[in-house]
Amino acid sequence: MAGALDGLLVLDLTNFLSGPYCTMLLGDMGADVIKVERPDGGDDARRMPPFVDGRGAPFSVWNRNKRSITADLKNPDDVAVVRKLAARADVLVENFRPGTLVKLGLGYAALREVNPRLVYCSISGFGQTGPWAGHGGLDMMAQGMSGLMFGNGPPEGEPYRLPIAITDVTAGMYSAIAVLGALQARHRTGEGQLIDQSLLEAGISLGVYEAAHVLTHGTRPARMGQLHRGSAPYRVFQTRDGWLTLGASKEKFFQALCGIIGRPELRDDPRFASNAQRVANNAVLIPIIQAELLKGDTADWLAAMGQHGIPSEPVLSYDEALAHPQAQARGTVMEYEDPKHGRQRALRPPVRLEGTPATVRRRAPDLGEHNAEIRAWLQEG
Repeated sequence: MAGALDGLLVLDLTNFLSGPYCTMLLGDMGADVIKVERPDGGDDARRMPPFVDGRGAPFSVWNRNKRSITADLKNPDDVAVVRKLAARADVLVENFRPGTLVKLGLGYAALREVNPRLVYCSISGFGQTGPWAGHGGLDMMAQGMSGLMFGNGPPEGEPYRLPIAITDVTAGMYSAIAVLGALQARHRTGEGQLIDQSLLEAGISLGVYEAAHVLTHGTRPARMGQLHRGSAPYRVFQTRDGWLTLGASKEKFFQALCGIIGRPELRDDPRFASNAQRVANNAVLIPIIQAELLKGDTADWLAAMGQHGIPSEPVLSYDEALAHPQAQARGTVMEYEDPKHGRQRALRPPVRLEGTPATVRRRAPDLGEHNAEIRAWLQEG
């Protein structure tokens, strides 16, 4: 069955995560993705542990459904090859430092001359314009600059980096969305366009609650640790044998929770009479709930809360999450046959399309694996 983007050619001039994640999503949906890599080692993620059969496992995760060709962009002949590919491509995605490809004759303006239908997506730390455009931008820097890090962690102490590369992945997703939007616009206009996506703006966009405070009141949102700015009780709690998440901000849920934990008198406490009042009095409410939940086991509490429809679930480690019956039922982990490396396990493509399902058709390529194949295709004219 053909994918939603079947027949679309994507030229991937990206490295590490934000760009490769974008092109992975496009490849999952059926696009033919040609990944251009340096001859001297290729994508940096190839050397990132853990290793399987000598290959960096992270590279394999986010570079499936791609073909690899090597090109030395300091070599004019190789630059000419990339220009030929761009002339045939529908989409080009790159995440070089702003200005780098322009100097090589591979910027949007130059490639638009040979292919006016090209959708050209640039991903960078801080965008193609502005005083910070020339700064190298990694995920941690974008977390720090976007407010995400300042707002994450306990109220007192150092800011916390989110342990996942959240701005890389978010920028990759936004870029894929922007590419699809630009392709739809091309149907109407016949013209491609430039996409300028930054990790900084991806990070800022995630702070929707914080932005509400700043933009409406001009205040700096305080760091709240596990607490929620607009809902209470809404946080993770420890039980006798583990942890659970609990969101009982709606009145009917809070009323039921008071009975479940054996504290019915809290229903009539004026400090907790509404969600807004509970938010204001979190410092009093949370220790009360926590003390009661420590008296029982996670499964028992979840069963009792489930009877009342209270949003609550266990806190799972990543291996537990992948093995959970719900993840299994949804096919989150899939297997495919790799002719070179045997049976492989992978995360199922996150995009769910019923009529044109996203699939894993190719394993992540070896460096330059498709050099001969792609160069021969270019010679065919």
